Amino acid sequence: MTNPALAAVEERAEEIAALAESNEQLGRLDDAAAKLLRDTGVIRMLQPKAYGGAEAHPRDFAETVMRIASIDGSTGWVAGIVGVHPWEMAMCDKDVQEEIWGQDNDTWIASPYAPMGILKPVDGGYVFNGRWQFSSGTDHCDWIFLGAFLGDAEGERVMPPQNYHVILPRADYEIVEDSWDVVGLRGTGSKDIIVKDAFIPENRVVAFSKFLDGSQPREAGLTSPTYHIPFTTAFPLGITSAVIGIAEGALAAHLAYQRTRVQITGTRVTDDPYVLYAIGAAAEEIKASRTAMLDNVCRFYDAAEAGREITFAERAASRRTQVAAAWRSVRAMDEVVARSGGNGLRMDNPIQRFWRDGHMGLAHAIHVPGSVFHASALTDIGVTPPPGPMLSMI
Repeated sequence: MTNPALAAVEERAEEIAALAESNEQLGRLDDAAAKLLRDTGVIRMLQPKAYGGAEAHPRDFAETVMRIASIDGSTGWVAGIVGVHPWEMAMCDKDVQEEIWGQDNDTWIASPYAPMGILKPVDGGYVFNGRWQFSSGTDHCDWIFLGAFLGDAEGERVMPPQNYHVILPRADYEIVEDSWDVVGLRGTGSKDIIVKDAFIPENRVVAFSKFLDGSQPREAGLTSPTYHIPFTTAFPLGITSAVIGIAEGALAAHLAYQRTRVQITGTRVTDDPYVLYAIGAAAEEIKASRTAMLDNVCRFYDAAEAGREITFAERAASRRTQVAAAWRSVRAMDEVVARSGGNGLRMDNPIQRFWRDGHMGLAHAIHVPGSVFHASALTDIGVTPPPGPMLSMI
């Protein structure tokens, strides 16, 4: 195996699985689960080699996240999201990278990127305020990326909106405890964040448009193709991988349960052609989701390696593929869960947790299909989609 992180995950799989229930009860990753992630190296797969990272192929990162999520959805979800942040940090100011990784190159960075705060310009930088939801894995992170809109001198959002990513150390923001009470992915600890009047130096603010158009990695002088796949492919990659991995975990748990199950009719599942048909169909759908998503990112990596610019139409099609893969895998998961019987959904059976986690993952904003399918269809028939929300993650 040429993926050391994936090999490490396989070696520690039983330990990761054993902490799933504890993660749920804590409402965040158990400290032991976070240490396991650190030990496997998955969070550092996309980190620059200058700080000891692997600069791995994004396919390897996706495969590792899927495997973790197939063991425990929450652990896989945190790996998929927190693991992308070193990829973005590689493009940011060198002095900021040194602040974060100079003393400890295993420092984790949280998010969210949704623009829920306002940057008010002042001498030398900005004053920053806002409240954000859904900061996955944040309890184990010491820095954070936060999405923001540029404000004017009075702190009102300027129009048309200008979106930025802002980098803050742990001392500059508050984690809101008890703000993560949800039905699925409970162990991710995706809590609210509050920032009050934090001063932000100019070198900790990056225009989101420069990530979208690819100018940020070019200006940073990065040469690895890993850093030149589009942001709108790289960021969803970790999240969609987690959802597909969760569906794979549900299928595996279902197979283990059905192997010896005898239904109330007295029929063994191994003798029930209807259930077996459903299992076969679901397995193929989940595999198709994995294949499509990996092929998608590999094609972009190859294009970046060849120095070819990726078009808007290709980015729109890429997002369509990711969204479709997530939905297809969860629909397939539903087919096998519905054939697990009542006992298969008791709380001591992992099938129910995978099922809850998968649906929670599908609810993430990047998996909302409407605007993505709309934009890709317009592009396919030669119409340029209008500016606005439709293009926010393409």
